[in-house]
Amino acid sequence: MNARLLALLLWLPTLACAQGFAGLGTDAEGFAPPDPAYRLTFPADHGPHVHFRIEWWYLTATLKGEDGTDYGIQWTLFRSALAPREGDGWSSPQLWMGHAGLTTPSRQFVAERRARGGIGQAGVTADPFLAFIDDWEMRATGPGIDTLDLTARGQDFAYALSLTAEGPIVEQGQHGYSVKSRDGHASHYYSQPAYSVSGTLNLPDGPVKVTGQGWLDREWSSQPLSATQSGWDWFSLSFDSGARMMGFRLRDTAGDFTAATWITPEGQAEPLPDGALNVAPLATSKVEGRAIPTRWQLKLPAHDLDIEVDAVNPQAWMATSFPYWEGPVRITGSHSGKGYLEMTGY
Repeated sequence: MNARLLALLLWLPTLACAQGFAGLGTDAEGFAPPDPAYRLTFPADHGPHVHFRIEWWYLTATLKGEDGTDYGIQWTLFRSALAPREGDGWSSPQLWMGHAGLTTPSRQFVAERRARGGIGQAGVTADPFLAFIDDWEMRATGPGIDTLDLTARGQDFAYALSLTAEGPIVEQGQHGYSVKSRDGHASHYYSQPAYSVSGTLNLPDGPVKVTGQGWLDREWSSQPLSATQSGWDWFSLSFDSGARMMGFRLRDTAGDFTAATWITPEGQAEPLPDGALNVAPLATSKVEGRAIPTRWQLKLPAHDLDIEVDAVNPQAWMATSFPYWEGPVRITGSHSGKGYLEMTGY
């Protein structure tokens, strides 16, 4: 059997396990469970955690062209493991997938890459930090992840961006232990939510110079969801006041689960428990034959937050091996600003 075909066949059972839906509630016997006593350590935790089943390096940016047009980009590298170990060559049980998205007000550009670990086609190193798949890169240009160069390309788009952190790394949940269900399912999770971004988008009509804000999420686990959870609605919001918020709703037949982190302009994080954040869809759009919520109301009474979140492009559909909605949003109401929204499992 052709080695690449074998790698593809090995990948297929885990395709749905790479991001938070459709399989992340299945048993993960033999893999490491998240530990609430664990404390994040850098730069080591910028790298892979091969004893855990799933992991991702996920960066989004809200951008603006010189003419005022809004854009958004996504760059994600997923690691999914067949076994909790390293390996050389084709014997490696580590599988990799890359997603790149570029959103304009009227178009959505999408690309996907897949790779098998151990053959040099994809991987991550912690120090100096580099995450790559084929010729897509998230590469540190200084210590840690404070400054990054980011590149990706698809059939009809590309981008090359430089990012500089303007605040500290944020630990999500309690010391980076992020609970995802009332049953106690969890992940290790941290963010760098305060990048300034500049660079160039290459679109069919030509290059576009852009500036804006970026947000990097790092998360790893083995079974982060409950078997009754079908997907999530995840928000990363940057307010004009300088404050930021991460919040999510996990849809569950036993009752939805929510969590949030409020981040001050100085980068101090306050984790907020299930129920503190109220998330309600206000309007849907027909996207690929599905009704997708593209306008939301979010309320966080602890910080007098009552906002509406609207998609820049309601058709920001990621038509990848496991399809989902992902795109930039505008914020109005008690707080104004921009952010990113990801919706899985619809």
